[in-house]
Amino acid sequence: MSSMFGKVKAGNSADRSPAECNLVLLGAMGSGKSALTVKFLTKRFICEYDPYLEDIYTSEEIVDQQPVTVRVMDTCDQEGPVNSERYLSWANAFLVVYSINNMESFKGSQLYLQTLALHNKTFRPRTPIILVGNKLDMDRYRPVSQCDAEAVASRFGCLFFEVSACLDFLSVQHVFYEAVRRARQGRGRSCLVPAVYIKEDKALLDVPSFTTPCYKELPTPATAKLVTVKTSRAQSKRRAPTLTLLKGFKIF
Repeated sequence: MSSMFGKVKAGNSADRSPAECNLVLLGAMGSGKSALTVKFLTKRFICEYDPYLEDIYTSEEIVDQQPVTVRVMDTCDQEGPVNSERYLSWANAFLVVYSINNMESFKGSQLYLQTLALHNKTFRPRTPIILVGNKLDMDRYRPVSQCDAEAVASRFGCLFFEVSACLDFLSVQHVFYEAVRRARQGRGRSCLVPAVYIKEDKALLDVPSFTTPCYKELPTPATAKLVTVKTSRAQSKRRAPTLTLLKGFKIF
């Protein structure tokens, strides 16, 4: 399957294959990464989920009239960005999430931004980063001002959005689509790097040589039961029953 962005060319079936884009959501536990992921995939809001699970979801999208296979890694970092090898070489774009009503999550997001900035400074091409302030519905309780977040985003040279996973779907979709657009631009490069390519029951690894991926944390394919997208699971640090992430959600 081609990983090139651009117009779909006429010809054989391989030429008509959609582009691929890997998005990674990072942030402190409780910031709403899973809620944003499921909102994007299902247009629904989840109120309960297992925060210790890490999954990859796949969805076929149309962004700017072009088909693209979007893979979303919903990460679980209990100790912050201390084990980042598994997604640094995999991602085509990063969404760093914090909760506007939690100052600690905002501080934690800056640790991720520092890690990503160092990665982008060391390796080329740069991977796009978007800072996302979640839980805009809690605006009246916010200790994190929009101005402070804009200043941080400016310092790290990334886009900034504020959204609510439990309110407007279109604003959440816009953030994910903007991440795809930024990955597509790639500073003038039209080619994306599909670090992990999942097709049917096989997982193929094709990662850049500058880093060593954590193979033990790369997931094996599975099928989510409540949505029509494919999902796969990375190993959880907590020894929990092997239930699909979406099975644990209460969706309304």
